[in-house]
Amino acid sequence: MKWSKYVKPYLPYFIIGPLCMIIEVIGEVVMPLLLRSIINNANHNSLTTPKSLTIMGLMILTAIVMMLGGIGGAYFASKASVNFAADLRSDCYNKIQRYSFANIDKFSTGSLVTRLTNDITQVQNMVNMGLRMALRAPGMMIAALIMAVTLNPSLSVVFAVSIPAMLISVAGIIRIGFPRFGRVQTKVDGLNSTVQENVTNVRVVKSFVREDFEIDKFHKANRELKSAGISASKVMIFMSPVMSLFMNGTVIAVIIIGAPMVLHSGMDVGDLSAFLNYVSQILFSLMMVTFMLMFSSRAFASARRIKEVMEEPLDLTDDTAERKEAVVTNGDISFKNVSFRYYKNSEEKVLNHINLDIKAGSTVGIIGSTGCGKTTLVSMIPRLYDCDEGEITIDGINVKDYSLYNLREGVSMVLQKNTLFSGTIAENLAWGDENASPEEMRAMATYAQADKFVSSFPNGYESIIEQGGTNVSGGQKQRLCIARALLKKPKILILDDSTSAVDTATEAQIRAAFSSKVDDSSLEHPEFAGALKSATKIIIAQRISSVMDADQIVVMDDGVITGIGTHEELLKSNEEYREIYESQTGKEA
Repeated sequence: MKWSKYVKPYLPYFIIGPLCMIIEVIGEVVMPLLLRSIINNANHNSLTTPKSLTIMGLMILTAIVMMLGGIGGAYFASKASVNFAADLRSDCYNKIQRYSFANIDKFSTGSLVTRLTNDITQVQNMVNMGLRMALRAPGMMIAALIMAVTLNPSLSVVFAVSIPAMLISVAGIIRIGFPRFGRVQTKVDGLNSTVQENVTNVRVVKSFVREDFEIDKFHKANRELKSAGISASKVMIFMSPVMSLFMNGTVIAVIIIGAPMVLHSGMDVGDLSAFLNYVSQILFSLMMVTFMLMFSSRAFASARRIKEVMEEPLDLTDDTAERKEAVVTNGDISFKNVSFRYYKNSEEKVLNHINLDIKAGSTVGIIGSTGCGKTTLVSMIPRLYDCDEGEITIDGINVKDYSLYNLREGVSMVLQKNTLFSGTIAENLAWGDENASPEEMRAMATYAQADKFVSSFPNGYESIIEQGGTNVSGGQKQRLCIARALLKKPKILILDDSTSAVDTATEAQIRAAFSSKVDDSSLEHPEFAGALKSATKIIIAQRISSVMDADQIVVMDDGVITGIGTHEELLKSNEEYREIYESQTGKEA
């Protein structure tokens, strides 16, 4: 990851900002010299001379120039840091969008949210502070040190003691504080995950009356974050008095040594005053550097976490695809000796040497016990996961040789967990086809048995869906998700237990919309039915009634296929299928 990528587009801001701060530094260094002349003139009863008045005017002018430099520095530093963070956040978000399920599983959702928000904000603040202080603090320290030595070399000896002692103390404090800020960000992850999980699943929490448990869980995460924050803050709290001790100690030492010089060695009071100003500037600039380093320690911890996201190797890309121009045209699917593990170092296979051929335009039902690998199997068709062994082909082309866009554009999948997004019903359906006409939306909603309840809403298809679809029922959500998938008019349609929340009669009507065994003339909007009927349909179901009419039924158990055939064939040849049929229908096969 190259951080310079986010600097180059805004390089003028990164240059002009620090230069403006240099103007302020020059003013800071010049001001004690002007003040020195005023004090010395006053000490010699010549305060009202034209020379003194001119110096006073120069002081006012210097203050105005310093103000303009400070404003310019702050403005350009803010412009640079905000644009830097915006581009970084955009790239980080885009990278996450390219993650496979395996990549996402490596990071918790709460952690990814924290890295996109809090961590990037920490880096943004560091860039802002760095542009304002990186030249100002060391520039002021060096210039003030030169001026102090020029004014009185013998008094400057105090710096030989105070500055090294101060630097050693600062180094020790930073060494202690750096790992603590990393722990703070980890605890922020934990708190975000807890809050997100609770808010997302609030209905489950309330239905099981687990509010007290979730409150305790939140308080625990909150306490851990508080403890980590206090631990990191203790270092910052300790920093301020240590710096003040060195600053005040150095000032006292200068006064103790300098007072006799004024009384007995002819040193002007204005010179001592200017020297004290330079002492304050030197030590204050050191303090600024110290605080900048302390804040940077937390930002560096955040930068490391952002870098982990950006440099996470993508285990599923189309970089090596040999047929990127290819599109899914028919929908023939073939699994050839396919095996898969979720954890690559595990010996247990979720899918074990799967061989399956699915003809274009056919309807295939997949049935089996929970956890037998049904969802994993179909997830490999649009490459949500890649197989460890064997290959999967669509229309004779290995799925790895398609571009991810063309492959997934030809496949429409309704997942077990139905998700709707904030916005109108029409906007949600447009995920299937952003250019779909209102007639097409209504037709697909009709096929999914959703048009009737949508039309009953006061605003129809312009009704607002709340976040997560909390203002529609489970069955309504499923039907809207099916309508969205149908609107895509895919060559391959996968329904993963997507009608579990609807009654059997409604489910039968949904299946009829894309069944080749049902006459188009019996359907509403028959002009849109052809594309659906020609698609390859894969139906995963727990209810045997959902797959009985399929052209081919696949029975799975513990990651292997135990039977393939029609309903009648499996009743005769497959014991597992026969047991499912008898347990669900109460009839003997």
